Amino acid sequence: MISVFRNFAKSKWAVGLLVLVAIGLLVTGGSQVDILGSLQPPTVIKAGDRSLSPQEFRAELDQLREQQQQQQGRPVTFEEMIADGGLPGYLEGRKNELGFFAWAWNAGLRPSKELVWRELRKEQAFFDPLTGQFSQTAFESKLREVNLTPATVIERSRDQFSQIHFGTGLNAGARLPRIYGAIVANQTKQVRDGSWFVLNQSMAGAAPAPTDAQLQTLMTQNRDRWSNPEFRSGALVLFHNPADANLPISEEKIQARFDFRKDALSVPERRSFVTLTAPNKATADRIAAALRAGQAPEAVASANNLQPAPFTDTPRSAISDPAVAAAVFGAASGEVTAPVQARVGYVVAAVSSITPGREAALSDVREQVIQELRGQEMRGAIARRVEAYEAARREGKSVDEAVRQVGAQVVPISPISREGRNPQRQQINAPANILEAMWKLTEGRASEVISAGDGQYFVVRVDDITPAAMPALNDVREAVTRDWTARENARLLSAKTDELVGRLRRGEDINTVAASVGATVITRAGVQQSEEAVAELGQGVLVGLFSAERGQPFSRPQGNDGIAIGRVTGIIAPTPAVAADEARQWQARFGPQTGQAFFQTAIQAGAVRSNASYNEAVARQALGVAPAETPAAPAKKK
Repeated sequence: MISVFRNFAKSKWAVGLLVLVAIGLLVTGGSQVDILGSLQPPTVIKAGDRSLSPQEFRAELDQLREQQQQQQGRPVTFEEMIADGGLPGYLEGRKNELGFFAWAWNAGLRPSKELVWRELRKEQAFFDPLTGQFSQTAFESKLREVNLTPATVIERSRDQFSQIHFGTGLNAGARLPRIYGAIVANQTKQVRDGSWFVLNQSMAGAAPAPTDAQLQTLMTQNRDRWSNPEFRSGALVLFHNPADANLPISEEKIQARFDFRKDALSVPERRSFVTLTAPNKATADRIAAALRAGQAPEAVASANNLQPAPFTDTPRSAISDPAVAAAVFGAASGEVTAPVQARVGYVVAAVSSITPGREAALSDVREQVIQELRGQEMRGAIARRVEAYEAARREGKSVDEAVRQVGAQVVPISPISREGRNPQRQQINAPANILEAMWKLTEGRASEVISAGDGQYFVVRVDDITPAAMPALNDVREAVTRDWTARENARLLSAKTDELVGRLRRGEDINTVAASVGATVITRAGVQQSEEAVAELGQGVLVGLFSAERGQPFSRPQGNDGIAIGRVTGIIAPTPAVAADEARQWQARFGPQTGQAFFQTAIQAGAVRSNASYNEAVARQALGVAPAETPAAPAKKK
């Protein structure tokens, strides 16, 4: 071992490391030297032995963005997704999750892979449509569609199970003190007395007609709401032609395609059977003998502590093990196969039924074959037009000239924003890839040929760009006036409310205060919190009565344009018998809610134990967005 260290000390790598350490000492003064740490790749989140790389983080956000785009029917940028502080909140949540997973694993909370696989095998999405059973091929295919690997899914599933197991145990043991239910019962079952009146807009005064200057000021203060975004218009070149759907298909091609696809179009022989997998040959022989003696497969499996695997109407191609497939399809109906050494253990199969296959006839699948050929011909025609278009463009022809030459279609694109809205702010169903291509071009330029998937291609050209700008007041006068009036009315109503509540707080009689604005006072005793009371008195009155102390005034929104203003004159507590029954009910309701709160606290505690942290700068770099603005330093006191 000593010789190894001596050899390393003489190598160029040791010299390089000493140079790095020396530079670190010069820069930091020796207080914090983490040379080897600086050589590690950056991470967005680090939690114990768990981490989230920039690539993994970008993949997560790409999936979230795709979901939002599908829900909203328009392109969504990362800038929109992380606006209003959304990124730190997301990173905080993921940091706590990874930190908890790291802590749980180290604490011994480790769900087995067998549990995960048992649950995955129940997912219908992973079933083979022919066999109706779990298919490893279908499982891996579905994962590839969403850029996942089996190892990743198993790890995430184990993490989810650890959360479920921990949360279930925590919730089962959570018990709140009875005083919690008693406090709420006292609040919900008490009755109150009070007086109130409703202040409406006409009493508070209505806003006058605004001046142009006031409207311009409102637009300036709300620039994001009123400014028009950049609009672009142009043309979309499509290479498919409706006439392609009527391309003639010769009989020779139909027959040739049928001959080529005959095996796939035919219905294969299917068999129903049950397999039992034994760990050794002796057990397999015993199982085969019991099955031949007429015992049910379930009983034989139970006697040997095995799990039977039933297969219904299964073709030979769906059996993954060739040896088992040969044995099953070599047996007669009602026959039990001899033990077969499979990839795992020894398999015995009992065949219960056989459904003969049926060879396909051209007359039965003719239309299907024609549609396959027509689709192939259409894709070929599109590909030829694309090649001819690109050749014409290389010869120096304009987009319009090339389009006319090859017989493509041109669809005009009316003014549209990057978010897919027209000048009337209506959402247009524009594909995201077309908008993305348009915003990569300058005015008057056309894109290269872009694949739209499924054998389709397009070219987009930008003919005109209208920069973002504030609209003329006359163009939006009605809408701006409506906003200004609503805001001014709300201000007047709020100011009058503050004035009247202030008078009540200073001890003025509520009848005098109400009379000053022409309102009528309502006085009620023994009001309870109930749906009937809400329907009769209104939500604002009920909330006000039960949120203020005795003798204190209250003000709450009432209806669409009113404010309930009043004073609580009496509070009567419930009797012990009534409160006790209500307290028990509330304590039962609090259980799940409290368990959730405990669980969230435990998640955060696990993250603390794992020293979990996140790096927002690396996250922003992974998304390709601008760094967060650094808050200005506070001014120094003189």
